[in-house]
Amino acid sequence: MDLEHIKRVGIAAAYKGGSLLRSYFGKISKIDKKGAIDLVTEADIESEKVIIHTIQRAFPDHAVLAEESGQNKGASECSWIVDPLDGTTNFTHQLNLFSISIAFALKGDTEVGIVLIPLTGELFTTTKGKGAELNGRPIRVSNAPTVSESLLITGFPYNKREFIDPLMIRFAKCLKASQGIRRLGSAAIDLCFVACGRFDGFWEQNLNPWDTAAGELIAREAGAVVTDFSNNPFTIDKKEILATNGKIHKEILSLLEL
Repeated sequence: MDLEHIKRVGIAAAYKGGSLLRSYFGKISKIDKKGAIDLVTEADIESEKVIIHTIQRAFPDHAVLAEESGQNKGASECSWIVDPLDGTTNFTHQLNLFSISIAFALKGDTEVGIVLIPLTGELFTTTKGKGAELNGRPIRVSNAPTVSESLLITGFPYNKREFIDPLMIRFAKCLKASQGIRRLGSAAIDLCFVACGRFDGFWEQNLNPWDTAAGELIAREAGAVVTDFSNNPFTIDKKEILATNGKIHKEILSLLEL
């Protein structure tokens, strides 16, 4: 399996999707809803189409799991996991914090991760076992030794009303203990920003595989520790994720306890 070739195809797909998103940015005429606050636009759909087309043209027998179209059947052991626009709410409000996330998995294990932020040009990439890069340069997690010296990042699920009490309890505990907390609106970006040391820890719940597959591998390859809230190894089918620089992991785990 030539993972470098797979990564090149994934990067090409991300850039094509990114070009399309830039062309739509600030020009969206119709916004639909998958839920009360879960938005989808023609930009999401068209970006997904061009990404899947690019992948399937190179690998017609590979399976693709994408946020908008679901599962496209193919070889079960080779699969791509695609979020064509992570941060749709930001996108519709003309905030530049949105991304494209593309991962490749072999027999269920993520092997390649690609996250592109189209309006800033930041491209985060990794191949399993080879470290993580930002625009071709190696990146590493931060060295913050304690939560009190850390800047944290989190997100809130679309069905946040169902989880508002545990969400607020965890948020308050982490806010009190840390230097501060940010909420950007794209889990893929959050994980990549932990990977390059901009944030020291990230947690969120009720995520989907396309939200985390690429960013989680990028973070781990940059030195992050990634688990669920109970300190079990993270897999992309899990709904909880905690990614830290490792030094503050146990402390954050204790803060997330209810």
